Amino acid sequence: MRDLLRQAQLPPDGLEAHLETLLVARAGDEVIGCAALELYGEDALLRSVAVDASLRGQGLGVDLTERALDLARRCGVRSIYLLTDTAVGFFPRFGFHSVSRSAVAAGVKQSVEFTSVCPETAEVMVLELAEESE
Repeated sequence: MRDLLRQAQLPPDGLEAHLETLLVARAGDEVIGCAALELYGEDALLRSVAVDASLRGQGLGVDLTERALDLARRCGVRSIYLLTDTAVGFFPRFGFHSVSRSAVAAGVKQSVEFTSVCPETAEVMVLELAEESE
C-alpha cells in the first residue's frame, strides 16, 4: 500500500495509527486502491484515497470514497474534512466544499496531515453529514 500512496504522491505518515478505519481494494494479492478515515469524535479526516494509476477512471475511487463515507456515518461522524493538492475537482460530487483552515474542528487540526505533512497551500474541504440526515 505504501507503493500505491507513493505513486499517488500521498503521504503515509500517521496512517498506521488508523488501520481500523482503512479500506483497501485488492486484485489478488495486489493493493489497487485505498481510503482511510481518522476519527476524532464526531469529526473525521478522510485521507489516503488512492487508486492504481492503470485503473483510474473506472469508478474505484468513487466506490472507495462512498464506502469511507458510509463507514463515517456508522461511526457517528458528523463532519468529514480532507486536504488535497490534486483532487479538488473530485470531491464535490460527494458534497465536499472548500473551507478555511480556521473552520476545521480542533481534533482534526491535531492530525499528522494538518500539523506536519500537508503544505499550507493544500485545499481544505468539508462534508457535513449531519445536514444529509436532516
